[in-house]
Amino acid sequence: MEIQLGRGKKARRAYGIDEIALVPGNRTLDPALADTRWKIGNIEREIPIIASAMDGVVDVGMAVRLSELGALGVLNLEGIQTRYDDPNPILDRITSVGKDEFVGLMQELYAEPVKPELIEKRIQEIKQQGGIAAVSATPVGASKYGEVVAKAGADLIFIQATVVSTAHLSPETVTPLDLAEFCRSIPIPVILGNCVTYEVTLDLMKAGAAAVLVGIGPGAACTSRGVLGVGVPQATAVADCAAARDDFYQETGNYVPIIADGGLITGGDICKCIACGADGVMIGSPFARAAEAPGRGYHWGMATPSPILPRGTRIRVGSTGTVEQILRGPAGLDDGTHNLLGALKTSMGTLGAKDLKEMQQVEVIVAPSLLTEGKVYQKAQQLGMGK
Repeated sequence: MEIQLGRGKKARRAYGIDEIALVPGNRTLDPALADTRWKIGNIEREIPIIASAMDGVVDVGMAVRLSELGALGVLNLEGIQTRYDDPNPILDRITSVGKDEFVGLMQELYAEPVKPELIEKRIQEIKQQGGIAAVSATPVGASKYGEVVAKAGADLIFIQATVVSTAHLSPETVTPLDLAEFCRSIPIPVILGNCVTYEVTLDLMKAGAAAVLVGIGPGAACTSRGVLGVGVPQATAVADCAAARDDFYQETGNYVPIIADGGLITGGDICKCIACGADGVMIGSPFARAAEAPGRGYHWGMATPSPILPRGTRIRVGSTGTVEQILRGPAGLDDGTHNLLGALKTSMGTLGAKDLKEMQQVEVIVAPSLLTEGKVYQKAQQLGMGK
């Protein structure tokens, strides 16, 4: 539905995850029967949840542990782990400095060059411990280090930027990464993102993406929407991009998963994203709260250390439990941030969805009062959904 902003501009209404609710159908099923398996590239996982490629979220140990638990973690190839042989003193500095000194310190620490030998070392460390080696780079980083990544034996590579498109214009002195050529030439699946529109999703799939990341600016530590004024609320973005996936599948027979990236905190958020059409989700701050996370109870975005225009900040998230509690339980909190797999299975059981494809077909309604209706006492006492 178009809205007239003024005589010279029309707008389309978009919806965020907090504005929608899922409607039970005419059957239910035992949560134990809910099948949450999905595939990304040639890898099958039980849990459709990926830990974001952020320095406060995933290091070698977290990548290995997430693999053991049936999920997936992505290592940032242009972060602390590949700039410093021993990242621990650097992480200690990041998490101990005051908020007024933070931006300058980040710009200083991330000015240290990325070392190709450390890229190879980190990938091999993950593989040697039996983990899935999924790594992330910007388009510039991918053009520089793609061969190193492939040689080291990575399982998946994510090419991520605030916005990625196949129609990128660069100065004459810069040769932009040809996404289609990169996908053709590298011997591992390539996941591309981020985007929020039907048209760009379709373009990325035609370029050879093994999956597409959806989301601009909703992340807990991201400030892109404030700094740039750019973004589309996740419910609408996921639904639009999922439509492109379905059309691409009808045309080609090639099913390319959609991954909702950012803005998801609770199990309910994840359930609603899948109901909007996502095949999986990528989350950062919920995993930054794990006792094993490298951020020591802090979380910051990938664009936070930009030397010219930071588009993220450092937030205190605390440590609330182990990564196993967060993913598989048992839950030690009552706010939906623990046992995310259990929440998904229980929601699917309540909705009567046997697998993720059926979950994508459940009825969705616009419900702005969903999280506030009847929750006066929780809000007043800061319990459960009122935290």
